Amino acid sequence: MAGIFTKNFGSADETRPFEDGKGKLELLSTDQGPVGRAVFEPGWQWSKHVKPIAGTESCQAAHAGYVVSGRMRIVMDGGESADVGPGDYIDIEPGHDAWVEGDEPCVIVDWAGFGDYAKPR
Repeated sequence: MAGIFTKNFGSADETRPFEDGKGKLELLSTDQGPVGRAVFEPGWQWSKHVKPIAGTESCQAAHAGYVVSGRMRIVMDGGESADVGPGDYIDIEPGHDAWVEGDEPCVIVDWAGFGDYAKPR
């Protein structure tokens, strides 16, 4: 690899739409692994718009990322919850549901858990 490597989400290596047109995941392949930018539209909820694709009872991806815009509520299977918004770093273990809060899309960049996220089985 050269000293500088760049890619743009506008020309993602792969795009995965969510159910009912409630957003999409754009993936970049890098030497360090996949990096994803997800746009979650208002009304999006993991259990409604990704669960049918993933085929699991809750999200089983571990996430490490950054909330660019919008707001999201995350609820772990055990009941712990958090609300996240612009500027927040997130580190989420597998076993959770999540949904967009408000009427603005939530945009998240994730460098840990989006490689297999919303990937048809």
